[in-house]
Amino acid sequence: MPGRSFRRILIANRGEIALRIIRTAKRLGYETVAVHSSADAGALHVRAADQACLIGGAAPSASYLRSDAIIDAARRSGADAIHPGYGFLAENAGFASACRTEGLVFIGPSPEAIALMGDKARAKDAMRRAGVPCIPGYQGDDQSDERLAADAEPIGFPVMIKASAGGGGRGMRRVRARDEFVPLLRSARSEAEHAFGDPTLLIERAIEAARHVEVQVFGDHHGNAIHLGERDCSVQRRHQKLIEETPSPGVSPELRLRMGAAAVAAVKAIGYEGAGTLEFLVDDAGEFFFMEMNTRLQVEHPVTEAVTGLDLVELQLRVARGENLPHQDDVRFSGHAIEARLCAEDPDMDFLPQSGRVGLWRPPTQLRVEHAIEDGCEILPFYDSMIAKLIAHAATREEARRMLAHGLAETAVLGVRTNAGFLRRCLDQAVFIAGEATTDFIDTHQASLREDRDAALQSRAALAALALHVTEGPVEQFGLGRGLAPTFSVPLRFRLGGHIVACELTRDRNGTFSIAHAGHSVEAEVIELTHDTLRFRCADVEDHMSFARRGRDLYLCWGGETLHVQDESRVAASKPAHAGSDGRLRAAMSGRVAAVLVKAGDAVHAGQPLLVLEAMKMEHIHAAPIAGTVSLVHVAKNQQVAAGKVVVEIEPTRAEAAHGQVSHEQRSSA
Repeated sequence: MPGRSFRRILIANRGEIALRIIRTAKRLGYETVAVHSSADAGALHVRAADQACLIGGAAPSASYLRSDAIIDAARRSGADAIHPGYGFLAENAGFASACRTEGLVFIGPSPEAIALMGDKARAKDAMRRAGVPCIPGYQGDDQSDERLAADAEPIGFPVMIKASAGGGGRGMRRVRARDEFVPLLRSARSEAEHAFGDPTLLIERAIEAARHVEVQVFGDHHGNAIHLGERDCSVQRRHQKLIEETPSPGVSPELRLRMGAAAVAAVKAIGYEGAGTLEFLVDDAGEFFFMEMNTRLQVEHPVTEAVTGLDLVELQLRVARGENLPHQDDVRFSGHAIEARLCAEDPDMDFLPQSGRVGLWRPPTQLRVEHAIEDGCEILPFYDSMIAKLIAHAATREEARRMLAHGLAETAVLGVRTNAGFLRRCLDQAVFIAGEATTDFIDTHQASLREDRDAALQSRAALAALALHVTEGPVEQFGLGRGLAPTFSVPLRFRLGGHIVACELTRDRNGTFSIAHAGHSVEAEVIELTHDTLRFRCADVEDHMSFARRGRDLYLCWGGETLHVQDESRVAASKPAHAGSDGRLRAAMSGRVAAVLVKAGDAVHAGQPLLVLEAMKMEHIHAAPIAGTVSLVHVAKNQQVAAGKVVVEIEPTRAEAAHGQVSHEQRSSA
């Protein structure tokens, strides 16, 4: 369909990308309409738009994935165009087609282009015809376990299993050995069917220690096509990107020209219109291979905007109106940009998603920050774990890296655990600094990237005790400086980083606090206390921490790390039990039960998968803590559960029960 005029844009998305689109649309004089689930009724993107429409319940399947509800919202609000953002229905050919049928301008490529590139098998065939190199593999119609396993053999292990209709790392598994293939195949198929409604898989050769490099492209209604340079997205966890940068430190000028030319040829070959990204793997010999095309705006588009000075959402709107793209020779590049994705997850617990209420949000001031969070907002378990993007742009890569690392240290998100500290450690890793990170970067360096919480405990325990004490009552009641009252000791007991910490805190007449912990004593002086910041002096160094307190729970941000302190001073100490000896399996996060793998009466061994929880778009296997017999299953498929809920109970075997009794007696006698 040729471009045409429109005046009111409905954004079929939520969170930071909805706000991002609203910002550009309003600058260009368009009216905006937000859509929202029942859980997002008070969200920032809802309040930022000119109008807003409720489209259903909290789960994406009941709201943001309902094309009928979104098109009905367009009718009700008088919108004549729809911008899909990314995720949800952004790459759904049926949704784009429905918009066309309703006479709505879909701000994106044609349904035909989305369908072609959304099918990884057909996409690879189209790329081969366009002369773009592709990864060897199998993408046939026979989807039986036997056929896929047989075709993996000649490819050679390791291989990648991928959802044909997928993206974002969902439905993707790396298989390193033959005996792992079928279990991982079935896991990938289940995730693909739930995430995309299509269980079709393909097999590809796994290119080890490769760089993940993508090329940003645009096509218009007049047959023009351009590229806006490449982005390096090699730093990933679970095949999902964490840090992206442009230009890629591993792409030479000659390779840049070849990749750009291949990407533009691909866009012209399929008659593509709008924004898109061709994703490649680059091996250590400098050869590149097509993986997939994302037929939408990318999460990491701000780094391209930073180095080109272009507004990619504005370009999307102009293409949708039928305007010509700028000429390739008019695209200019300046400096280096790096983006980090701030996610609500625990890197020390295999990036387990986190949800909860944000007590304090303080973004850095010197970076571009894209987000949709605020003090008091809820991080919900229904949606992606990414809560913000931090983007640094400077003349050189090293300047941008330092700026981003410092910005992450300044960032405070209190109330939920995030990966801010982990991201900073990634940026400070010698391999990353040298520009040599590949897709195995996190797996290879995970020992140095994950924080040693035991080592950090000693340095943080005293300051956690100080913060716990001075924030116990209203800030206005805390007195600074000298006092006439005699000194006295306050015993404190709290949980920090999985440990129970006992401290004794004494305030001297001169206002200085002495904190005794594990045979060591630390002196600290409170300089200033506000409702969210504690300034203190310790070892002749003045420092500060941000905090948010909710009853017994105190959240601190200090030195770029977020700490959760739980006051146990008034809670009776309990005897520790053998880990898992009660046989109760608890939900590690809030989420939806994707599968229940056992029933009452089943014999299970320790480590055996019992059920699968889906949270923030990823599936998480919950395994048996002990060997025994399943006595009770408390949940059913598709049920929503809260973090900590007992989901399965196991009656331990005699050996397991005896081990638990011995362990308890040993601890009691100690």
